Amino acid sequence: MENPLLQPSSLPFGAPRFDLIRPEHWKSAFEAAIAAGKAEVDAIAANPAAPDFANTVEALELAGAALDRVSGLFFNLLEAESDDAMQQLAEEISPLLTEYELYISLNETLFARIRAVYDRRDALELAPDQRKLLEESYKGFTRSGALLSPTDKKTYAALEEELDLLELKFGKNVLDATNAFSLEITDEAELEGLPQYVRDAAAQAAREKRLSGWRFDLSHPSYVPFLQFSARADLREKMWRAFNSRALGGPHDNSDNCLKITRLRQQIAQLLGYADWAAYELEERMAKTIGAVRKLLDELMAPSLPAARREVAELLAWARERGYAQEQMLPWDFPYWSERYRAEHYALSDEQLKPYFRLENCIAAVFGLATRLYGVQFVERPELPVYHPDVRVYDVQDADGRHLALFYADFFPRPGKRSGAWMTNFRELAVRGGIEERPLVSIVTNFTKPTPDAPSLLTHDELTTLLHEFGHALHGMLAEGRYPSLTGTNVARDFVELPSQLMENWGFEPEWLHTFARHWQTGEPIPDALVERLVAARNYHAAYFQVRQLRFGLLDLAWHTAPATVADVEARALADCTVLPDIPGSCISTSFHHIFDGGYSAGYYSYKWAEVLEADAFSLFRERGIFDRATAASFRENVLSKGGSEDEALLYRRFRGHEPDPQALLKKLEII
Repeated sequence: MENPLLQPSSLPFGAPRFDLIRPEHWKSAFEAAIAAGKAEVDAIAANPAAPDFANTVEALELAGAALDRVSGLFFNLLEAESDDAMQQLAEEISPLLTEYELYISLNETLFARIRAVYDRRDALELAPDQRKLLEESYKGFTRSGALLSPTDKKTYAALEEELDLLELKFGKNVLDATNAFSLEITDEAELEGLPQYVRDAAAQAAREKRLSGWRFDLSHPSYVPFLQFSARADLREKMWRAFNSRALGGPHDNSDNCLKITRLRQQIAQLLGYADWAAYELEERMAKTIGAVRKLLDELMAPSLPAARREVAELLAWARERGYAQEQMLPWDFPYWSERYRAEHYALSDEQLKPYFRLENCIAAVFGLATRLYGVQFVERPELPVYHPDVRVYDVQDADGRHLALFYADFFPRPGKRSGAWMTNFRELAVRGGIEERPLVSIVTNFTKPTPDAPSLLTHDELTTLLHEFGHALHGMLAEGRYPSLTGTNVARDFVELPSQLMENWGFEPEWLHTFARHWQTGEPIPDALVERLVAARNYHAAYFQVRQLRFGLLDLAWHTAPATVADVEARALADCTVLPDIPGSCISTSFHHIFDGGYSAGYYSYKWAEVLEADAFSLFRERGIFDRATAASFRENVLSKGGSEDEALLYRRFRGHEPDPQALLKKLEII
């Protein structure tokens, strides 16, 4: 009872007691929470009353609250504030959780009760969310082996346990491989081309490691500007090769893990009666079939690939006129020459824009945008405990003062945090015993840290990243409903990116940018001409970046339909859609977090699926006004608040009034 993870929080809104949690609390908390969860499951299965929706389906949905609380904290910290001890603990806990999940999904008595309710579903007077919960519960059991023979159930359980451990190992290897590399510079001449803000951040990184000079690593705010600005092609190549060979060979090699993970997934899918893992996963997506996914990717690739090749050819010709000696545009040179071309043709560069995007101003502006669209307010609560000093926490209130969520924001890179940016929940929305538990929402990014000489200044790409993750956060914060598995971002994977990608559009709207973009030193507003150039450059190399995303989607499908060696899969999936030359010794798969341990297996295409939805959806805001409250209210009512309580295609049609068309995205990107 001394364990803070096992006691309800006494803090406002049930805020987690990060100040009291210690490493030794985790294992015992998981063990106790699992035991409690099993007892609740046993009580449901052994209930002498005839099975009905309330005593079986709803009861199971709300069972295991303690385990949900502990898991929600642990696995988010594993991504954002990890160390070797946490990683080791995850490997110990993972089998316990797998065994618990199997205890439920392979429980024949429990499934018999679920099935009894499901078989009478048409005779029951269920609300739409109750009907959806019943259908998803039944499907969840069948997709988890409930209909298998006793022998096959044992096989399924063993495969799931092995898969969970391999996915953890994959993520750990990527994190360790990322942290293992650094480029340390002591000769200032080797910094040629790098803007002052990049040099300052590298000097700060060196000081933190008690080194002299400048230190660059593979985190986004270090790696990306180095490739964009460094005039030293040899050092760009060194950085690029390190980034693009992470976890390929060496002590953190993921090559075998890629193969083992995908083969295990294939075995599981086929054991459950599916042709392959992609077929298994897509059953739960809007796309439904591999054919529908390939149709979308082909429709987008057909015009995009030749356009991308033209973009690269034009850049190569321009660079060769300025002394570039290579016959092909090499991948570590593309960001550098692309940035130079953009700076000359659009008179635009990150160095020009960053002074106007101070992080604090961007946060206030994003909050203000949510207020303007949806009426919500953000009140910082510095007295609430956090898991790292960089983290900020806010009370999110509706227009009428109603508490909606706690919002945690964690912006800066550190060794225990994985790269990239993401949104997550420490706690989902639920109604238990008639009491509503509002969500605890978090976004995590890796933005440039403040230095002694300057605050955190965002690139425009980082501003759109903030908008993107905040869009996910709104999906969580504005959730309504009663069942955790159907609220917030618990929707089909190819629908979940709609709110996030929709929000990115405001990053290119002058009417919004002018409300907050001020030079951090002079206070002068961002010049109209600079905003005009930013908007004009929005689709700069749009075809190239579209093809890049489509290639990731094709690679994902290749792994989850016919896995082979890393080299074979990448060659087969990507041979016909190359834009820059393939470099021996480089690899995408071994550090492809999204599909091997990030929940996007056979689902990476969903970014493009959602972009089609988003392009069509934002056209309504553009038609009616980008701050139109009626349009925002409709989006909140039909999309943000509904979660997965109804079919996602139906929710979209209610908002937009028609089916989306891939042509909307191609037109938005000016590819057609």
